[in-house]
Amino acid sequence: MCADNPNNPNIRPDDIEADDHSDISSIHTASTASLSESIREYRQIHGRTFTQRTEYWGPNDERASESLDFNHFWMTDLFDGKLFHAPIEGSPQRVLDMGCGTGIWSIDMADTHPSTEVTGVDLSPIQPSWVPPNCKFVIDDFEQEWTWPDNHFDFIFGRNLEACFADLPSTMKEAFKHTKPGGYIEMVETDSRCWSQAKELPEDHIYTRWHDAAIPAANSLGKPGENAARGKLDEAMLEAGYVDLVHLKYKVPVGGWGADPKLRRIGHCVQQWAEEGMEGFGLYLLKEIAGLSYAEIQVMFAEHRAAYRDYKLQSFFWLHVVYARKPESSEETETAPAPTD
Repeated sequence: MCADNPNNPNIRPDDIEADDHSDISSIHTASTASLSESIREYRQIHGRTFTQRTEYWGPNDERASESLDFNHFWMTDLFDGKLFHAPIEGSPQRVLDMGCGTGIWSIDMADTHPSTEVTGVDLSPIQPSWVPPNCKFVIDDFEQEWTWPDNHFDFIFGRNLEACFADLPSTMKEAFKHTKPGGYIEMVETDSRCWSQAKELPEDHIYTRWHDAAIPAANSLGKPGENAARGKLDEAMLEAGYVDLVHLKYKVPVGGWGADPKLRRIGHCVQQWAEEGMEGFGLYLLKEIAGLSYAEIQVMFAEHRAAYRDYKLQSFFWLHVVYARKPESSEETETAPAPTD
């Protein structure tokens, strides 16, 4: 099942003058992560810090942490304060946050569900040390074989994991194996391409050129992007054995061009998040993989910012929420094929 979010299938633009642009101030967060000094073996590239895993393109420095926390802020606002969409009743016993980043979702989940044991997993130790007693972080690679018991988690959550899976079907099968019967998995992903709600953009527009450079670069690392947009995430979940899949699409404005006060507020936040996080999203991919010069990349960044600030374009991107359920044991028995003689 795939459906646009009924709350904003089309965004009504505000009255905009030709030179209208955003006026947004910075929102700063800080990371106090300190788990183990022995795993702080990072690479320095173009002034940004990365893990030693060469196939992972994203930085893990303080600027990246701020971007992740700001992303959590505007997404939670967009979802009216909800941390998840899956129809989970009561408080789940055990929750896994795959690729938890700064751990901000894990911490909020633990705070709002004090009887739930929340485990966040990430490659980088960038999580805070002061966390709720029912929250813990593990530095590990969720693409490797999981060490938890089978049927262990009531809910598995992942966000912003596009271009992070070398073998998405295999990871979804591993997740299914460790989901309790009746439990849920949910993935939240943003598209890598922006669109204009106001008009069709030419093929040489910066939104298209950025996409056509960054996505092949990510694919060449062996971890393809656009799994949610192309339906690959849905396919992997269903092939793993999950059922009752729901795929929601949110139209997310970039900039405060919407007439609705909530969407205008979110649009301002998204614009700041996109502009400040642009280097983290694209610098490694575009220079080290796509082979563009630093000067060419800076020109692309400037063009992107100019497009965001042109509110006449009514820029937006799609955000995908995909969740599904692991059948109860009785359901699996009922649907199993009858033995043949």
